[in-house]
Amino acid sequence: MSLPTSNPVPQGSDAAPADASKSKRYGVAIVGNDKIIDWLLPFLESYRDTNAALPLYLIPYDDNVSQTRRAAEIYGATFIEDEPREIDKLSHELYPGIFNNNRRRLRKLQALALDLDEVAYVDVDVILFRDFTPIFGRLERDKTEFIVAAPSFEYVYNNRQENYPFLKDALLFNDGFWVTSNKYLSLKNFIDTMDEDSTIFHDVRKRGQLFAQPLVNFVTHRRGLKIALLPNVVEHASHESFYKAPGVRFENGKPVDYEGKEIYFAHWAGATALPSRGVFDAAWTEYSNAAWARFKNDPGR
Repeated sequence: MSLPTSNPVPQGSDAAPADASKSKRYGVAIVGNDKIIDWLLPFLESYRDTNAALPLYLIPYDDNVSQTRRAAEIYGATFIEDEPREIDKLSHELYPGIFNNNRRRLRKLQALALDLDEVAYVDVDVILFRDFTPIFGRLERDKTEFIVAAPSFEYVYNNRQENYPFLKDALLFNDGFWVTSNKYLSLKNFIDTMDEDSTIFHDVRKRGQLFAQPLVNFVTHRRGLKIALLPNVVEHASHESFYKAPGVRFENGKPVDYEGKEIYFAHWAGATALPSRGVFDAAWTEYSNAAWARFKNDPGR
C-alpha cells in the first residue's frame, strides 16, 4: 500500500499561500530500524491519526529492519530501498575510526533525494499532534528556504564559531525537524561543501554524540540559506516541541504552549528512557498501546 503523492491546499487562516499548486509533491521523511521500534510505532500511529493523507517515506538506518519494513507496510509508508552510498561515503570521511558506528545518523540526508517539491524531515522520537499540510507551500527563494521548529543553543558549534563571519549571527537549530526543497538544499550541496570546507567544519563543530546536527547547521549556514522559524511562517504555530517544555497545556486534545500557540509535535530529544510521566507522555503512551495492538494483530505477521 502506498500513500497519495499530492496534497490539497487547506483553506483558512493557516492555509498555505494561494498560489501553491495542488500538483506540488509534498511528503515527510523519517529514519528508523528495529532497534528503535518502540519509538517508531508510536510515531507511525500518531502520523496515521493526524496526517494519513500525506505521503510518508521511511529511510532504513541499517539492515536491521525486518519489523521496520513490516511497520511501513501496515501504515502505508514508502520504504526506501535505494542504498545511500554517497551519504555513507561522506559519513566515513567525516567521522572515521571509532565514529563509524554513528555514521548512519547522516542517512536523514536521503530525504533530500526524494522526488518531492518539498520535504519535511522528522526524527522518530516524536509524536505528531496536528495536520502538517499548513507547513508546506511556504518556501520561497531568497526569503524562506529552510524551515525549522526550534532554535538550539548548544550541540552545534564550539566557541571558535566566532572566528568565521558567516557563522557569527547564524540561527542555530535542532535538526530533528526541518522543511526544505532540493531546489535550495541538495545532497550534492553537502558533498561539495565538505569537499571545500571540511577543515572549517571540524574546527567549529561541537564534539559529542550529535553527528548530523552540526553538519546540517553548517551546510545551511555556509551556503547562506534563508532559515525561518516555524512560528514566523505558519500563523498560530509554536516553536515549542521539547518534551520537557514548561507551560504546556492541552485544549480539545491538542497541546498549546504558554502563549496559547499550537504545538505541532512533541520531541523527546536527548531522552534516555521511554516516556512515562511528562506532559506529553500520556498521549505518547496511548499511541504506543494502539500501535503495538495494530502491529501484533496485523494478519501479515
